[in-house]
Amino acid sequence: MNFDIKILLVLAIIVEVFAIAVFEPPGSVFVQQGYRGVGIQQVYQPKAIEKAIAENKLPDAIPAEAPAGQLSSAVYQNVQVLGDVDANEFLRLMNAITAWVAPEQGCTYCHAEDGFASDTLYTKVVSRRMLQMTKHLNQDWKTHTGAAGVTCYTCHRGQPVPANIWFHKPALVQAGGLTSYRTQQNAPMENVGLTSLPYDVDTNYLSGEDQIRVQGTHALPYGNRQSTKQTEYTYGLMTEMSKALGVNCTYCHNSRAFADWSQSSPQRVTAWHGIRMARDLNHNFLEPLQSVFPANRLGPMGDGPKVNCATCHAGVYKPLFGQNMVQDYPELLTVSAAK
Repeated sequence: MNFDIKILLVLAIIVEVFAIAVFEPPGSVFVQQGYRGVGIQQVYQPKAIEKAIAENKLPDAIPAEAPAGQLSSAVYQNVQVLGDVDANEFLRLMNAITAWVAPEQGCTYCHAEDGFASDTLYTKVVSRRMLQMTKHLNQDWKTHTGAAGVTCYTCHRGQPVPANIWFHKPALVQAGGLTSYRTQQNAPMENVGLTSLPYDVDTNYLSGEDQIRVQGTHALPYGNRQSTKQTEYTYGLMTEMSKALGVNCTYCHNSRAFADWSQSSPQRVTAWHGIRMARDLNHNFLEPLQSVFPANRLGPMGDGPKVNCATCHAGVYKPLFGQNMVQDYPELLTVSAAK
């Protein structure tokens, strides 16, 4: 064998071993989620799973109290969301919310020291609306949340501001000439996997109503308006969702026919509802609060915080690995009339 060819073969083997070591660490776990031979598999790393489990533990529920026999609206002033809850259960839930959202700051993170009924702190106004949003999620979005439901802890995880929120991103600084318009590309961002894909996908798809499916069935001259740029934006969103859930594309799609729903997994339907749920929350709950937030809570473009898949999922396929969050707090299950 020619000496040069031997050298090339040795180099090829070294590169392959390096690639396996870097991109597919030893001990990978493969989970088959579809028919054999179609490649619908998930690849997991045991160490990463152990870390995720440690970071996604549900706090112990506060023991239930004996009923007071009076509604909270009859005992306390200015109770606008939980007025139909027993007064003792109301206090229990308030203590739970404090632990979920502001364990270090305590009650006065939302309540003014001169009177708990006061609405002078913006945090109380926001938290009231977030309670309404939580109840709305548990009642009207079971197509995505399922029986597990959500609580304040789903997003906050013991922090006043959830770790995974988003704002509209500023435009890139443009050069002149042929490079004057970059369509938000070639500026690697974490949310799109440090790729050159467009990075502000949430604005288009989770705040706006842009069409996500871009695969055309006819050539461009026959009315197909789907473009390469639209495809890249879609890939950006899919990369963000994959990262948010800690899964690869085949968690929802059959890679031989990405657009074909009949060959996709059931999780794709759940994700379809999730995208529309995020739009609903941003449009009807979070964006209207923009004027309530102080300047230091707004983004670089002056908008308020919003949600995407990572806000709840935090890197795992189901928030807190699917643990039931509302079974101990049934008052968060249904929307009730204001009292």
